[in-house]
Amino acid sequence: MLTLHPYQMDQIYAHAQACYPEECCGLMLGQILESDAQSEKKLFELYPLDNAWDQAEVSIQTEESGTPLTATRRYWIAPQDLFNAQKYARTQGWDIIGVYHSHPDHEAVPSECDRKWAWPQYSYVIVAVENGIPHDFRNWILDDQQRFRAEQITVVDAMVTSTLETDI
Repeated sequence: MLTLHPYQMDQIYAHAQACYPEECCGLMLGQILESDAQSEKKLFELYPLDNAWDQAEVSIQTEESGTPLTATRRYWIAPQDLFNAQKYARTQGWDIIGVYHSHPDHEAVPSECDRKWAWPQYSYVIVAVENGIPHDFRNWILDDQQRFRAEQITVVDAMVTSTLETDI
């Protein structure tokens, strides 16, 4: 299960809209809490990134049919960006708990490419963007059979800590 706040969903929607018609991408930083029944991923902060597809390995930049792929259909997280995010997360006592990206003019369903590059345990949020308007927000996780399955999302309101100033 992925737990996040409404403003974090809004941030992902805004990033997806700003990058349209290309795919946006970013990392989700937080903590994974394990229990007997399941794990809960608490999202503390988003780490938006530039889609570095043009820097991806040339061998993956074309479909099997020979058609070149572009940032409108794929995203790539540069290795240095991933390293920087890991370093930042560690300074906060957090982990990378997942990846988010958009599907311009396509459903918020993982592609075969998404599956090939996915890592178990991470949450994968996909936002569908139709004609520049984000409209569908779904979360996925890779199972033991290397297939995506829907992962529950829990949206919680930000809580205000009780202090003398807020209690008056």
